[in-house]
Amino acid sequence: MKIAIILNGISKRKKKFYKKILPALTSKFSVEVFETQFSNHARQLAAEAVTKNFDGIISAGGDGTLNQVVNGMMSEAHQHPLPALGLLPLGSGNDFAEAIDLSDNPNHLIELLIQNQPKPTDIGKVICRNKEDQSIEHYFINVCSLGMGPATVLQMDKSPTWLSANLRYLTSVILTFFTHTPEEVELKTSGLIWKGKVRAIAIANGQSFGSKIYIAPDAKPDDGLFDIFLAADLPLFKFLLYLQKIKSKKKISDPKIIYTSTSHAALSSSNKIMLEAEGELIGFLPATVNVMTEQIRFFR
Repeated sequence: MKIAIILNGISKRKKKFYKKILPALTSKFSVEVFETQFSNHARQLAAEAVTKNFDGIISAGGDGTLNQVVNGMMSEAHQHPLPALGLLPLGSGNDFAEAIDLSDNPNHLIELLIQNQPKPTDIGKVICRNKEDQSIEHYFINVCSLGMGPATVLQMDKSPTWLSANLRYLTSVILTFFTHTPEEVELKTSGLIWKGKVRAIAIANGQSFGSKIYIAPDAKPDDGLFDIFLAADLPLFKFLLYLQKIKSKKKISDPKIIYTSTSHAALSSSNKIMLEAEGELIGFLPATVNVMTEQIRFFR
């Protein structure tokens, strides 16, 4: 089996990858490593790998790297058959890896590759607007969100780079809690029409985002549905209290928190509201989000 590994070049676990993981993989398979060198490089590398007849592409990094790899692969989907996708969770959050019970133990991935029975897996397709108000497409495999999610991503960009990734994220979340203002949004799904001020809306294919915030503990990546979490304009202290329960995989019973499921969602606002997916800012409302059923074959 011919495998392309796309490695996040700034991963804190890069030494472990080269010392322990890569030798284990090369003892079993033909492996070529492509290391990212700049922002969004993983997308380019994944698109190129699709054209080179690899049997599988392994994303070695966190949720952001995986997001870029999925988008790179999908950019070639109309012209080339897609190889199977795998994951080595070497990031700081690794939310999608947990949703599919995948560890960074190379033996786990080796076993999946030897079995060579990748499972059909859903992804989400977002059509939204860019800064120039032009229509753009973006794909995600874990979670797409608006509200506090994008605000936290922006806050992280302002954080000192000398902090660790986990500490940058933690401080960004705390600052976002006290500075983000609920935003007016309209959400339409197959079974729900809702309009009002929200702290967050998450459209989930996986179970958690933001480093184990379980907004969709029942989500499955192959059921043809998104799980949607909507938190309206809750008082801040109450939202903070609920967050601790959410991180424990508990659902909240409150009229201002909505759980639903759908294969399609439309989001709009009179304001220019940002969207993020897997920690990557992707565009602005209005947006439609659709499930692409069993679009990716995933080693899981």
